[in-house]
Amino acid sequence: MRLVDLPTPCLVLDRQKLQGNIRGMAGILARHGVPLRPHMKTAKSIDVARLVLEGQPGGITVSTLAEAEYFASHGIKDILYAVGVTPGKLDQVARLNESGADVTVITDDPLAADAIAAHPAEIKALIEVDCGEQRGGVLVAEDLISELAERLGSRLVGVMTHAGHSYQGRSVAEIAQIAELERSHAVYAAQRLRAEGHKIAIVSAGSSPTGRHAETMTGLTEFRAGVYMLGDLFQAEIETHGRDTIALTVLTSVIGRPGGRVLIDAGALALSKDRSTEAAPTDYGFGLVRDIQGEPALGQAIVRKAYQEHGVVELDPEFPMELPVGTKLRVLPNHACLTAAAHDRYYVVDGTDEVVAVWPRMNGW
Repeated sequence: MRLVDLPTPCLVLDRQKLQGNIRGMAGILARHGVPLRPHMKTAKSIDVARLVLEGQPGGITVSTLAEAEYFASHGIKDILYAVGVTPGKLDQVARLNESGADVTVITDDPLAADAIAAHPAEIKALIEVDCGEQRGGVLVAEDLISELAERLGSRLVGVMTHAGHSYQGRSVAEIAQIAELERSHAVYAAQRLRAEGHKIAIVSAGSSPTGRHAETMTGLTEFRAGVYMLGDLFQAEIETHGRDTIALTVLTSVIGRPGGRVLIDAGALALSKDRSTEAAPTDYGFGLVRDIQGEPALGQAIVRKAYQEHGVVELDPEFPMELPVGTKLRVLPNHACLTAAAHDRYYVVDGTDEVVAVWPRMNGW
């Protein structure tokens, strides 16, 4: 089976590029001497997890308990649920752990900390630290971090942070500075709590951009990154990886040429409406179009509009090309996490247009 035979729209994953991205991040972290705890929230696939865990300790990061259940059912036990846990979800975590998993939760909230400490299951927890994104986490200088540690008691095993604001960086130097803030906040939090008598075994940080550009990871015990595996246009714009190493594309068909416009059957539901590159040096609209081989034969052909099931492609005038109805194309995504979320499987290629495997992926909460 080849790409031309597939129904569209669908998700295509180039295993050759995927493995190159995995090796690249693994090599960076090996040089820093910090274990990788890969974040599987983008890939959501046991087949991808098996590739990324080769040579790694075996722990992963997830963003939903559905992911935790899915990966645990496939034999991955050491799991960090890296979204603030609510008291109502602790029973689900406990059931997972009773079945053989080892799920650790995070919190930045006193009531949640009390619930974790009071739960009959011995659920381990990390305190989430805000290193500048102002999304979740407690500031390291606040007394709240000490209060949380006291409330958690023996359930506390470490601290974690995430430099999501590294996505706002527009140069390697700027992202490197954010990486140092990420590292130093996590390490300072650990040092403060240790000085107060708490046992802090885990000092966790990570994002794909800071993993790529950090100058040092001294003091960290693990590093979390995920989107780098698949890659996307936004990550390429901030130099997490090269544009030609993006492993994920959406296969689509030309469905119309009204008035010279090119309509494709990949719209908002297949591509997402994320406009992450809008503020980047190059605005790729809703995706950059390539030919069925994944080659840049169309130049800067960009999906400029995305309706529910229609995409409108703006062709590059320097690359004239006949695109009759039925022509299959591939779209590089703006944001791999949101693009992949609409699809239930990967059609896997290995550097050519031949489909060598079909890998299921999970979704939901």
